[in-house]
Amino acid sequence: MSKPIFITGIGTDVGKTVASAILVEALQADYWKPVQSGDLDNSDTMKVQRLISNTKSVFHPEAYRLTQPFSPHKSADLDGVEINIDQIVAPKTTNRLLIEGAGGLMVPLNNKHFIIDLIARLEAEVILVSRNYLGSINHTLLSIDVLKNRGINIKAIVFNGLTDKYSESAIALYAGEDVPVYRIGELTEINRQSIAAEAEKFKANYNI
Repeated sequence: MSKPIFITGIGTDVGKTVASAILVEALQADYWKPVQSGDLDNSDTMKVQRLISNTKSVFHPEAYRLTQPFSPHKSADLDGVEINIDQIVAPKTTNRLLIEGAGGLMVPLNNKHFIIDLIARLEAEVILVSRNYLGSINHTLLSIDVLKNRGINIKAIVFNGLTDKYSESAIALYAGEDVPVYRIGELTEINRQSIAAEAEKFKANYNI
């Protein structure tokens, strides 16, 4: 059985949910978001579910549904709960499991644990989503370093949004030849059709 794939980003709003939808569709994988902070009426699980065309993928319920749209440790405290990573157990499935994180690797879940600790506990491999902006090279390379230092395998780097060949080549060179790089274009519309088209491109070019 393949290890779970954990979708994380170099920060907030880099396109993890769009990347998750493309990969869920391409792999016909199950989807799971362990911690949802805020937006419970339009959660990331709901968003991905609306963008998927295949009938194989199963969408598993969150371990924590927090009402406030902040970092998980803050949202949990405001809701009067504490996130316990020992109680975050991957759903049982015979299918490939894709897990979407919250924010980046060093986002705190409580006073001791971060998203990267959850990745390690779930024994997952990582797809790192990057988006080009001033400072994104630094944020991406720091994310690569912390993953490598923790012995967590990077399955791929996904670039989302506008292309910058200088940033992307610098990041790819640092990551090394063993880390494949995939690019999502700047989608003019995000819907089932565009996600399905990107999924087909992914399947044609990558084996994950």
